[in-house]
Amino acid sequence: MALPILSDDALAATADGCEVRVSLPWIRSLPLSSVSEVRLHLDGRECAVEVPDGDDWWFVQDRLALRVRGPLLPGPHTVAVSFRLLIPYLPAGPDAPLVLEFEGERTLESAGETPWTLAASAFNWTPEVIRAMRPATDITVGIVASGVARVIELEPGQLWRSFPVTPRMEAAELRDRIAATSGRVGIVGASLDDWLTPTTRRDEEERLAFLLPQLRTAHDLGAEGVRLPIGQAGPGLLRRMQPLLHELDLTLYEELQGQQAPDSPPVARAIDELAALEDARVRLLVDTSMIMPALPVTYLDALAPSVPDALLARLTDAWLEPETLDAVVSHLRSGAVPPAAHALFMNLLIRFGRSTTEALRGILPLVGAFHLKFWDLDDADGRVSQPLRDLGALLRDAAPGFAGTLCSEWGGHEWLEADPTDLTRAHLALATRALTASEDVQRAPEGAVLTPSS
Repeated sequence: MALPILSDDALAATADGCEVRVSLPWIRSLPLSSVSEVRLHLDGRECAVEVPDGDDWWFVQDRLALRVRGPLLPGPHTVAVSFRLLIPYLPAGPDAPLVLEFEGERTLESAGETPWTLAASAFNWTPEVIRAMRPATDITVGIVASGVARVIELEPGQLWRSFPVTPRMEAAELRDRIAATSGRVGIVGASLDDWLTPTTRRDEEERLAFLLPQLRTAHDLGAEGVRLPIGQAGPGLLRRMQPLLHELDLTLYEELQGQQAPDSPPVARAIDELAALEDARVRLLVDTSMIMPALPVTYLDALAPSVPDALLARLTDAWLEPETLDAVVSHLRSGAVPPAAHALFMNLLIRFGRSTTEALRGILPLVGAFHLKFWDLDDADGRVSQPLRDLGALLRDAAPGFAGTLCSEWGGHEWLEADPTDLTRAHLALATRALTASEDVQRAPEGAVLTPSS
């Protein structure tokens, strides 16, 4: 078999050392007893490996973690793994089973372990959900089963036809299936549909009635909270939701993202209203799309045919300059943006932010979670990793006790075709490295233990 043993994120730092996560190079699950003669070398140094005994299996979607005692410096390391694998259902002759030898060597970047909980948003799998080749609930369970993340954020509007109402048994069943893969639900993306028709808005009672079944679904999923755009609920509805949040053991997260700078008047007003509640059940969620030093490379490539060369050059080289946004608005008002490109172009005014990480310092006491928004993984000039390095430093400096989730969320479905599992896995590895980049870690591997890791 030519299946890979070492993936891009196979090397990661842990609290007491590091681990090398080995993929099963076979087409089906095998007993752990099938594994023998495991050898691991880090930067040419062999580490002792102990294979666990017992009747456990190496599931085809799981990886075995070669755990090494002694920290490893962040950065590139040469990793070499070899082992023998007995194939218990295939004969190698009249009296013996088939035994194959496998080996793999790669230069890998080690990812530090963050002191925070990393999560993945099921929103990243939106293209797969829309293709409808599998039930959306199966896709969701597969996120955890594939080992991408143990904590996931869900979007009920992508999961059940009955939305906004979900039968309680169906929500509980999904919760139990996720738990069976050692996962859990973090935050649930709620929706507040304010408009009944193009001219009729829901009144306050109708808005609460629309939200209530979603709160109950989040509770049935075992979620820690629900998410709404900042300011959408308003102070009246927030106060009416408060007793429900306490009753259902949920936190409401009001999300800031894109151009919603903390000091802009409408956002600042919403933050003040939230703070006035003095309730830990109502927090802010910050999306890192607010802090983009440069635009995504793949987005610029997709936009290029629809804008003049001069504007494209400004967007490429001077995203943070005030004149750039003025040029964007002027071009849109000119009517020169092709209708087919309107949605793509509007990202410049809504989804792509221009704040600095330091602008978040004043609101950190109210922040309960982060979305690590990414559009692609082209890290030219650190445009993907630098905001995360800055965020990690800010949290260590100004919020060392932060205990919320940092959730990977891919926003580039519109212009980028990619496998969401591979993309999210790679993004979480990059995020872990970036968030821990300033940690002082010394390299001193001494020994390793082979254990199953999903």
